[in-house]
Amino acid sequence: MVIAKNRIWDSFLSHMRHTEWKPGKIMGEYILEMKNIVKEFPGVRALDDVNLQVKEGEIHALVGENGAGKSTLMKVLSGVHPAGTYQGEILIDDQPQSFDGIRESEAAGIAVIYQELALVKFMNVAENIFLGNEIRDARGAIDWHETYAKSRDLLKEVTLNIPPETRIMNLGIGAQQLIEIAKALSKNTRILVLDEPTAALNETESANLLNIIRTLKKKGVTCIYISHKLEEVLDIADRITVLRDGRTIETRDTEQENVTENDIISMMVGRTLTQRFPRVEHTAGETIMSVKNWTVPHPDIPGKNIIENVSFEVKKGEILGVAGLMGAGRTELATSLFGAFGSNITGEVKINGLPVHIHNPESAILNGLGYVTEDRKSRGLVMGMNIIENSTLASHYRLSKGNVINKLEEILLTTKYVNQLNVKTPGLEQLVKNLSGGNQQKVILGKWLMTQPTVLILDEPTRGIDVGAKFEIYNIMNELVDQGVGIVMISSELPEILGMSDRILVMHEGQFTGELSYQDADQERLMHLATGGR
Repeated sequence: MVIAKNRIWDSFLSHMRHTEWKPGKIMGEYILEMKNIVKEFPGVRALDDVNLQVKEGEIHALVGENGAGKSTLMKVLSGVHPAGTYQGEILIDDQPQSFDGIRESEAAGIAVIYQELALVKFMNVAENIFLGNEIRDARGAIDWHETYAKSRDLLKEVTLNIPPETRIMNLGIGAQQLIEIAKALSKNTRILVLDEPTAALNETESANLLNIIRTLKKKGVTCIYISHKLEEVLDIADRITVLRDGRTIETRDTEQENVTENDIISMMVGRTLTQRFPRVEHTAGETIMSVKNWTVPHPDIPGKNIIENVSFEVKKGEILGVAGLMGAGRTELATSLFGAFGSNITGEVKINGLPVHIHNPESAILNGLGYVTEDRKSRGLVMGMNIIENSTLASHYRLSKGNVINKLEEILLTTKYVNQLNVKTPGLEQLVKNLSGGNQQKVILGKWLMTQPTVLILDEPTRGIDVGAKFEIYNIMNELVDQGVGIVMISSELPEILGMSDRILVMHEGQFTGELSYQDADQERLMHLATGGR
């Protein structure tokens, strides 16, 4: 009788392992509950009585403006903010949890993949997947045979067809994102948190990642998905929770309700945004910057150019959009004009009709160029410095006399731009690493406005920030144009290019393949040009 019962039980388990179950259909309980979470920093209440309930096996989106509390909430969940530093309760399978660090949350089946990937670039894929979680043999040594075998299985699970011996430095961002997921799965993750996972991916890579997340859902992995891309959120999420100003606003079920992007935006910002892109008709003036026959040699491959014989003009009081796919050379064009590639470049640059010779960023600044980089955390800001120090970094030549910086002038100018750009901060001495992404972006903008540029290059100016902060930055761009500044805006988001540009240049493999006015442009034409069409 006992043997018969065991066979029935084994048969049932086998059936369950091979049967796709739908969350909320058979099991209605929550795998995760975060109740009445309160988290304070000096001068700021980041989380104010936040509640989150996540069903087992669902894809649950967490959305909100920058500074709404999404990342802080996930740091509470992951143990980055340990028990005792916050108020409230975390339950997993109805059992109270108290995490004193990341290892304890991982042991409970929680893994967080942040927007800034945490891979060691000089190590290979297998070494990264099992870093800190090494497979060891009976003697305690690393079992490399088993490490590589399991890595191959995990790579197959995330549909990444590469050898596990491949070094991370030789892989693109899309592949690295999948390796982070493989790393999480190696730890028997039950709850996978993805923070802006497609922010740096192209459309194909993003679609592939979303399909992998759907596959993980079918296998019973619960996903918490954080993204500012609302179209993506509506496509993949079973339920959506909206945070605003550190509070839970509402949770919506996308299967039961007709949830739209406008609904989410209204909940996020507390008001209706009737127009996502505040287009203003600009009247372009004279040419304030011209680039002729600009050619940039590849820094690592002799005989190859990353920018090939490019010519264009920027006019006073216009937004010139630069579109193209990832790898087209848009950022390389911007950084080379700003002096980052040294003196091996050929071609001519004129600003206000006069030839200029730019060999480094300092000479670019002195000649009237400003450059908001696409990577604000590693190239745009010094994260361990405060708002004043970051804001004035590019203007020391204006603020110093005899190599001594005028501290009063520093404070006055920083205050001016913090107020003008509506930077949300408890004080000017706040470290920029403690600001939300949108407010960090405003600090960078303030830094370059302080230099009073003739031409301001904006490289992915709204990447990783929410719709409300995007709207504010678009309005700032319009104000700058009204003041006569020429803006060059590089963006991978075609709606943004179409919504804000006066003229649009399209790049493909280091060359311009076309120029369109915004009236003549649409997404199909831009994609045709971006893929090499003429």
